[in-house]
Amino acid sequence: MLSLPQTAFAGAQIEEPLIDSVRTALSSAIHNKAPPVPEFANTEARLAYLRWLGEMSERLKKKIADWPSRKEFLQTIWYEAKRSGLDVSLVLGLVQVESNFRKYAVSSAGARGYMQVMPFWTRVIGDSDSAKLFHMQTNLRFGCVILRHYLDRENGDLYMTLGRYNGSRGKSPYPSGVCEPAALDVQRQGTRARA
Repeated sequence: MLSLPQTAFAGAQIEEPLIDSVRTALSSAIHNKAPPVPEFANTEARLAYLRWLGEMSERLKKKIADWPSRKEFLQTIWYEAKRSGLDVSLVLGLVQVESNFRKYAVSSAGARGYMQVMPFWTRVIGDSDSAKLFHMQTNLRFGCVILRHYLDRENGDLYMTLGRYNGSRGKSPYPSGVCEPAALDVQRQGTRARA
């Protein structure tokens, strides 16, 4: 059963000019059609994933009631986060703040889906079909690739990355909502020490 889009209270990513090499790299990452099936180097890694899947499944029961849908969502978010070199808990925190796990959420700025991706991204690095942003894997893939792009652009500064993702760069409520403020402080101190 399809439900009507629900309003989300997320900010708005800002369209910024991209140099051709960045546009090409982002577009390539979006168009890689690899299926979201986690692969593991060893049994311990697989068992850690299964424990995580069980724990997260229990936590998300109220948000995504149907087990097959919940499993597909968690498996896809794990895959897309790892594929983009992101921490899975960061991506889950972002989804919670952006859409509260609502697939059809739409912000007042027009951002769509779980990760509240702005439709201009489908024109900039996709096939211009913004309706696809309501498809779970497409939305999570776009969101993770964009988040990774911003993390690279901000030289690993998670606070600034999250602000750029949300369109609230330099303001603390959003990054603090996605991550624990203490984690952001530790991360920012580490970034400054490396600079």
